Order: sequence, then structure tokens, then C-alpha cells
Amino acid sequence: MRSLAVLTVVTGLIATFALPAYAAWQPADLEIPTLQQVASEDAQSLIVASDATGTQLTRESYSATTQAEIDQKKAAEAAAERARASAQVASVPFDYSIVPQGSGAVRWPVGGPFTVTDRFGDRGGAHMGTDMVAAGGTPVYASVDGVVRISQDSYGGYGVTVVVESVLNGQQVSTVYPHMQTGSRQVAAGQTVTAGQLVGLVGSTGRSTANHLHFEVYLDGTAVDSLAWLEANAG
Repeated sequence: MRSLAVLTVVTGLIATFALPAYAAWQPADLEIPTLQQVASEDAQSLIVASDATGTQLTRESYSATTQAEIDQKKAAEAAAERARASAQVASVPFDYSIVPQGSGAVRWPVGGPFTVTDRFGDRGGAHMGTDMVAAGGTPVYASVDGVVRISQDSYGGYGVTVVVESVLNGQQVSTVYPHMQTGSRQVAAGQTVTAGQLVGLVGSTGRSTANHLHFEVYLDGTAVDSLAWLEANAG
């Protein structure tokens, strides 16, 4: 009987030391985490700033690879740049006034009824003048006093053209009169002209599809809105 009691005590001691160390304090309601939970809790996280935005990838998000795609992309970029330049030209204020309105120092170049079609900065910013559509043969006058620098029957895409160089109140002014009728030029290079003097007749020579005067004005070598310049100075 005594041997049985000793055996029972020894067995109990062995069982006690065989239990894991945490078994003595492990809460009864503790749940054993699953493998999926461990993996989830140990996973790396991507922290995104609150002001960051996502980008939706499309076919256009990738760089062009063929020559056709490259050319198309370049053309689109060039068109966007022309539009941006045109918008900048339109948004920048410019004082076109050189002489008092109605003083006679600046005259309208078309001696008859005309309709303004394409304006300065049109066609994606490539149009450097004002198109004044008028009947063929309508007189074209010098807008300002000056000296004829160019008088040609074939001045590139401008066709029959006269260019007059002037100085108004210390500012260099160049006025351009293109697309006139063949044989209508009334002045020669080097000749002095006065405002209102006949220089030719409205026509459609050069790169043109209708009778009109494509009137250009340059101030100190920079193209400006010729219609606004006329309105500010010719009255």
C-alpha cells in the first residue's frame, strides 16, 4: 500500500514537470492563431500618403514603339505647343497705339468693303496676319509712310507682294501686302511711299484660294495682331 502511494506521488510530479511552461498561466479563452492569420499579420504593408492619387493605366500610358506611333505622338505634341503658344499670344495684353487715331499717319490698307476671315494667331498660331476678303481688283493702299523694301510678282507662297519699312515714333514698322493681282504692283523696291498711296490690287496669287489681302504688321521685327494695330492707330 505504501509502495502504491509513493508511485502515485512520483507519477504526479513527472506529469507536472512535463507540461509546457505557459500552460500554468495560459487563459482559458485564448485562441490558437491559424497559419493564414499568422501570414496575414506578418505580411508587408504598402503605406500610401493621403494626398497620393492612383493612375489608371491605358494603352496610351505606354511609350510609343513603332515609327508611326512616334510620329503621331510628335505631331500631337507639336499641335499642343502651337495651341499653347496661340493662347499665350491672345492672353498677353499689348499696346498697339503708336499714333493718335484719325491722325492720318496710319490708314486702312483695303480701299473698299471687306470681310475679315482668318485672324492673327489662327490655324494653331501659324497665321501671322489678318485676311481681308474683298472683290478682286479692290485698291490696296500703303498703311504708313515708308520705303518699299520688297516688290515682287512671286514672293514665295505670298505671290505678288509689297513690303514697306517705316518708322513711327521711333518704332520700326513693317507692313506686308501679299496675294495681289499679277501686274497690279504700283511701286518698286527702294521707292518712298506715303500713307494712302496705291501699291496694288486685291488678288489671289501665291498660296491662296480666294481674293483677299493677307495683311501683316511687324513691330521691331515681331509679328503683331495687324487688325488690332489698325484699330488702335487708324481709327
